[in-house]
Amino acid sequence: MKCIWAVLLLAVPLGPLAAADDKDAPKGFTPLFNGKDLTGWKVFNGKMEKWGAADGVLFVQGSGGGWLFTEKEYSDFELRLEFKMPKAGNSGVALRAPREGNPAYQGMEIQLLDDSWYKDKNNYKAGIRDVQLTGAIYGVVPPSKDATKPAGEWNTMRIVAKGRHVTIELNGVKTVDADLDEYKEKHGKDHPGLLRTKGFLGLQSHDGRVEFRRLYVKEL
Repeated sequence: MKCIWAVLLLAVPLGPLAAADDKDAPKGFTPLFNGKDLTGWKVFNGKMEKWGAADGVLFVQGSGGGWLFTEKEYSDFELRLEFKMPKAGNSGVALRAPREGNPAYQGMEIQLLDDSWYKDKNNYKAGIRDVQLTGAIYGVVPPSKDATKPAGEWNTMRIVAKGRHVTIELNGVKTVDADLDEYKEKHGKDHPGLLRTKGFLGLQSHDGRVEFRRLYVKEL
């Protein structure tokens, strides 16, 4: 009889299992991705079928997916994530973005790019600007250093937005340390999102299969 009860106990669910990323989340952080599906995310201005999730990786298949936004808005926060770019890949991370217009302008976009491919004028004859490189606040603040890894390798990114101050670390190197008030006079008209205090976090569908994992946020 004891054996039978033991089998029955093992068969009874013991409550919801932790999300795939929970066990690895840094102290005080909340996972944004459960490692298996897109629960907690919504597509803006694109097709959901361009996005997917499997084996602990959130990914986008090229263009047409618009932006994948969190369901929740954030004001002051620390965001941590890892991303992997393909050759000629292009993507971005939206901060404090609204669900209207272009998040790169109505909010802020932190650029993700295969920098080396775009810097080669044989590939990208239009010429890449420093405010379009990985880790830039797109169109506004360039990265101070090139800390990107080659296409096909995982990069780590840490973004802290607190009030008017935004810092970005790429692979452990601080590449942006910006007071947004210093840029609003020059860029505020084209980038009104610099003035926003709250909005959604997001990931961009642009070029190539871009992969993300270990996405965590902590409200400050």
